[in-house]
Amino acid sequence: MSAATAADNGVMRALITNDDGIDSPGVRILAQVAVAAGLDVTVAAPNGERSGTSAMMSALEAGGKLLVEERKLDGLEDVPTVAVQATPAMIAFVGLHGGFGERPGIILAGINRGPNLGRAILHSGTVGAALTGASAGLPTMAFSLARDAAVHWDTAEQVAARALDWYLGRAVPGVVINVNVPDRTLDQVQGLRAARLTAYGAAKVTVGERQDGYVPVTFAQVDDQVTADSDWALVREGWATVTAVHGIGETTEVDLGTLPAGGF
Repeated sequence: MSAATAADNGVMRALITNDDGIDSPGVRILAQVAVAAGLDVTVAAPNGERSGTSAMMSALEAGGKLLVEERKLDGLEDVPTVAVQATPAMIAFVGLHGGFGERPGIILAGINRGPNLGRAILHSGTVGAALTGASAGLPTMAFSLARDAAVHWDTAEQVAARALDWYLGRAVPGVVINVNVPDRTLDQVQGLRAARLTAYGAAKVTVGERQDGYVPVTFAQVDDQVTADSDWALVREGWATVTAVHGIGETTEVDLGTLPAGGF
């Protein structure tokens, strides 16, 4: 990484945010992973739920001010932490311009409660924050525990630590590394595996013809429409998936090297 993306002491600065809010266990776990990896961490997360906000640049303002509140996370009392009345993308944008200390060298988003799979990542606030950082030329990662009623946060922590350790040596500016972890015990996770974006996401939408006063919209579980190398299929089989994304819904051709072999 260039000198511009590191602190004076040579330690890379990391801005961590999410879309589930400052009180979600995922953002605390990701901050712990980043600290253990030797990064200089600042946490700036929404003060409440901001899921599904994509890259929306909105905030609750008072007299043109972005409202923030200093917080402390358990076990991370020395890590600068603020709850922000804003969307994740807005937080990333402000962070890029020095709103939460020096410009970060990497943006980490998550760990999201629920999957961020397929082209449906367009709608994710977690991925939206990462895309905001990538659009400014930073390396970024988005992490998700791929079940809405997520249980195995310890698994997400271990997989995130391994993925981050793998990525720091080959960080690619302007690319989002989207990581999805199956909600299983660690011994049931087969390992990390590169994956393509599923054509849809966790669900396929069907939109019917407009009726009198409404449009019928239904969602169906993605099943046999997915390919074997897609993120949705692989997570379902117990793999933690890694997808390199640039723009919206496009997979890159950059060589990210070999993923760590074997299970956990």
